[in-house]
Amino acid sequence: MKTDNALAAQKWKDRIIYIKRTWMLYLMLALPMAFFLVFRYVPMTNIVIAFKDYNMFRGVWESPWSGGKWFVQAFTSRDFYNALRNTLWLNFLDLLVGFPAPIILAILLNELHFRFYKRLTQTIVYLPHFLSWIIISGIASKLLAPGGGIVNMGLANLGIGPVDFLMDKTLWVGTYVAFGVWKEVGWGTIIYLAAITSINPEIYEAAEVDGAGRFGKIWHVTLPALRPTIVTLLIMNIGRILGSEFDRPYTLGNSLVIQVSDVISTMVYRVGIRSFQFSYTAAIGLFQSIICVIFLVGANALAKRFGERGVW
Repeated sequence: MKTDNALAAQKWKDRIIYIKRTWMLYLMLALPMAFFLVFRYVPMTNIVIAFKDYNMFRGVWESPWSGGKWFVQAFTSRDFYNALRNTLWLNFLDLLVGFPAPIILAILLNELHFRFYKRLTQTIVYLPHFLSWIIISGIASKLLAPGGGIVNMGLANLGIGPVDFLMDKTLWVGTYVAFGVWKEVGWGTIIYLAAITSINPEIYEAAEVDGAGRFGKIWHVTLPALRPTIVTLLIMNIGRILGSEFDRPYTLGNSLVIQVSDVISTMVYRVGIRSFQFSYTAAIGLFQSIICVIFLVGANALAKRFGERGVW
């Protein structure tokens, strides 16, 4: 009995010592935890709007219940299925083209021996990440203008054009994906370069002794070392396959290409904010969030099945 009491007393002493040593770290965590609590979790209570006939004058909790009629309206709406299709298709193209781009660029930069050129290139490709889509859409409209745009002037010299990239539905999709890759490839490159720098140089030396050339070292050393980072980022991207940013399709899109540019986020803005159908768009947003969680959990479980650590 005395031994148990002594062990319990020792545990309390160890906890007190631990708290004295680390209380400042917990205090620093209090602010971000409060931020997520106030601005992320508390607003989730308003998700009941999707099941109510929301009246802004009566408030969320005083509005009458509507059951699931808004979900029925969404699943029978042609506009919703069009936005759902566009969201999946554009995000799939982003994943197909945009996901491997920073991996390839990081490997290429890692193979460069001139540090100045390497750092200069890295800085140049990283800068677009800080530009808003408002600015990028303005750049795109000037570069791709049918009359006077630099791209069309170059095509005219080749006897082609003029080509209206932002008004043709097929060309708009390609332009959308291309500008997305250009904007974010530098950010992803930094993540992969950080992972590459953690590779022990002796492994490259051992591979070279075994007769591996430059491509052999990339295939047998660099890519296997990047695999955990690739899998983690792939899981996160798959989890966002049904999510859609608002500013990118909204600023690049126009009425002539709305059939391919209208995604869930722009539909929510157009129908929910401008037409005041808050309950309807809340139901669409709830459906979108649930599907994203399902994709995230499924991708994480699939990664673990193939022997990777996953996100959690």
